[in-house]
Amino acid sequence: MALKRIAVFTSSVLASCLLGGIAHAENTRVVNTTSEGIFDRPHTIAEIEAGIITLPNAPISSSQRGGETPFGTIGKGDATVLVGLHLLYRASKEFAFGAGFLLGPQPTSDSQYGGAIGLKRSHARSYLLLGTELRYIPIRSKTLEGWLGLTAGGVIIADRFSTETPEKVPAILGTPDVTVRTEGFTIGAELGGSWMFADRWALGAILRTDRWILPNSQQCTAIGDCGTLTGTVSSVQFGLTIGYRIPL
Repeated sequence: MALKRIAVFTSSVLASCLLGGIAHAENTRVVNTTSEGIFDRPHTIAEIEAGIITLPNAPISSSQRGGETPFGTIGKGDATVLVGLHLLYRASKEFAFGAGFLLGPQPTSDSQYGGAIGLKRSHARSYLLLGTELRYIPIRSKTLEGWLGLTAGGVIIADRFSTETPEKVPAILGTPDVTVRTEGFTIGAELGGSWMFADRWALGAILRTDRWILPNSQQCTAIGDCGTLTGTVSSVQFGLTIGYRIPL
């Protein structure tokens, strides 16, 4: 009877040890899988960006330098708020590629623009960038990464001129606003980093510089309003991002 009790006790202890070992192995496997990080597995990334775009050598007028941002004027060119979206596919640890757009929802305006015929008018200039990007990620850890990138695409610049009249003009006679669009190509470089603060969410920052290649001649309206950017223009952009990552 004593031997039977000892055998039962020993079996219970062995069973407990075996179950404990299996549970420990499972926990270890889960931890190890988590510690690999989503950065190391193929995934897609959707990033929302908000920041500032500056054109250091291109104010919208001689009287409006430094632009309009929540932080005041910046430099001697134009500066305004920038928002955008990036969609990227990361097929390996080192590389990601994708496309996106950036736009200025609150363009800088100049209320003292006189135009060619001396009317009381205002002028604003907005930007839309569409392009592709390639990122190389040489710095990686479980939750942090740093990268370098190249960008290429197109830019659309909209110069909007508005005549300020004290009386409303019937629509049949036309509208007080006219927009002159200038289109061109962009190529640039960028650097940034991301911090994965949750299972699939990451915060990041981007610093980007572009060269805009625009037509050398201006497009003008019948009353002499012309696009304000021609040739080669430099831009610098800084943005903060929040991204959502989807493993594949």
